[in-house]
Amino acid sequence: MAVFSRNVFSSSSVVVVVVLLNLFFLSFTEARDHLVGGKTDSWKIPSSESDSLNRWAEKLRFLVGDSLVWKYDGKKDSVLEVSKRDYVTCNTSSPIAVHNDGDTKIVLEHSGAYYFISGAKGHCGQGQKLIVVTLSEKNMRRFADAPAPSPVEFDGPAIAPSSNAASLKASLVVAFGVLVGFWL
Repeated sequence: MAVFSRNVFSSSSVVVVVVLLNLFFLSFTEARDHLVGGKTDSWKIPSSESDSLNRWAEKLRFLVGDSLVWKYDGKKDSVLEVSKRDYVTCNTSSPIAVHNDGDTKIVLEHSGAYYFISGAKGHCGQGQKLIVVTLSEKNMRRFADAPAPSPVEFDGPAIAPSSNAASLKASLVVAFGVLVGFWL
C-alpha cells in the first residue's frame, strides 16, 4: 500500500512541478515597455558619447512584442523611424514613420534592427538617434547567457520592465524549491 501511495504522490508531484516550470518559463516571454534612455528626458542631444541612447540599448535585450516609449516635448522634437541608410546620413526627408505627440509608444513587431532619429533640425547629426536590435523568442533563449547585441558602427539606449514579472519569477522559484524539498 505504501508503494502505491508513493507512486501516486510522485505522479502528482511531477504534474505540479511541470505546471510550475511552464509558468516560470512563460514569465520570461512577457512583453515589456522600455522607457527610452531609462528616464523621461532622455530623447535629447547626448552630452557625450557615453551618454548616448545606443549605449543604453546595448545593455538591454529587446524581444518581439516589447515596446519602446519616448517622453519628450512634441512641440520641439519628434521621433522618426528610418531606414539604416537614413540613420547613417541623418536624412529626415523620407521616414518610415513620424511621431510627434510627445508620448510615443512603438511596438517592436519583428526581429532585427530598428533605426530612430530626431526630427528636430540638426539633432541627429549631434547624436540624437537610436538603434534597437530585437531578438526573436527563439534567439532570446539561445542567447540568454550571451552579451546583449550591440550595433557595431553606432551608439545606443536603455529599458524598464512594465510588469511584475520579476516578483512572479521569484515567487515561482521559491514555490518550486519548497515543493521539491517537500517531496524529496
